[in-house]
Amino acid sequence: MSGFGDGIGTVIEGGLLGRAVESAHGEAAETTHGPAECANCTAEFAGHYCPECGQKAHIHRSLAAIGHDIMHGVLHLDGKLWNTLPLLAFRPGDLTRRYIAGERAKFVSPMSMFLFTVFAMFAVFQMVGISPSDDIAEGWSNYSSDSSGKGVFRDSIQRQITELEEERDGIPETDPRREAIDGELTIIRNMIGEGAVAIGSKSADIKVTGIGFLDDGIIKKWQQNPSLMFYKLQSNGYKFSWLLIPLSVPFVWLMFAWRRQFKAYDHAVFVTYSLSFMSLLFIVMSLLGLIPGEWGAAIAFFPLVIGAPLHLYKQLRYAYGLTRFSAFWRFCVMLVCMQIVLVLFLQALLVLGAF
Repeated sequence: MSGFGDGIGTVIEGGLLGRAVESAHGEAAETTHGPAECANCTAEFAGHYCPECGQKAHIHRSLAAIGHDIMHGVLHLDGKLWNTLPLLAFRPGDLTRRYIAGERAKFVSPMSMFLFTVFAMFAVFQMVGISPSDDIAEGWSNYSSDSSGKGVFRDSIQRQITELEEERDGIPETDPRREAIDGELTIIRNMIGEGAVAIGSKSADIKVTGIGFLDDGIIKKWQQNPSLMFYKLQSNGYKFSWLLIPLSVPFVWLMFAWRRQFKAYDHAVFVTYSLSFMSLLFIVMSLLGLIPGEWGAAIAFFPLVIGAPLHLYKQLRYAYGLTRFSAFWRFCVMLVCMQIVLVLFLQALLVLGAF
């Protein structure tokens, strides 16, 4: 039940953030009948909005209107959303091209759509119970320390060192294998720090990278409190999801570097709308995953396997006006770039979680 409540709160938070960055131009408004006097600045005008202060001509005073304002302001349910969603789902290239060309009033802006869909995605995750399992954190913790206070991982390394030393003692000094074993022992001891005799003690910190900033800062915090770090990772996942946009834009720009008619702004709109669709896709997958039975998981992953690649290809081709071949090779390159962006994003979350 708490997950459902948290999910509702996350949707509202995303809606408010999206509303904060979205212009009110192009939204549906009540019709007016001839010239009227603005109740705010007393200016005479005809139309939906006062040209002097921008207030709506129609002033409502009913409980039903308050409910409409709540749905409109929080969940952003207006004409612009219903104009945008069908194009985003089925004609993403057309939506991207038209928005870049200047049709702004009738569509939800890319950033507003991104904020709303990302927060809605994490809200659905909370409602359906998708989150890092506590077993992962417990497993990480047990990986570092067992109930007796001795590091399970350290004990495993000590056994490996003992086995290598015993193997080396039973090999003639002229055997090349002895040199190989000495090299392996050197690498292992460098990983755990000098003084292998301290492996069994709690004070011995595992040196994973050999870089002081990483080993003594980020990795050490993960070892000491994995549950907190997993919570921070999940929390920062949607708070800093906007980092995916600046991380992705340079890769898209490189694929169009010799085509001067496309600017960085165009690529940012393309990336932001694409990420918005992916958030919607994960929402659909989460809901389909609730289907009971053996086919539930297979049905849930079907949109990701089929819908995501098809959507990306169509958006590439029609947003930039590409031929099939040009869109295809850029699509293949973009699949690789997406993996790089995800790795960079995950690394950024790991660093942010340590502070």
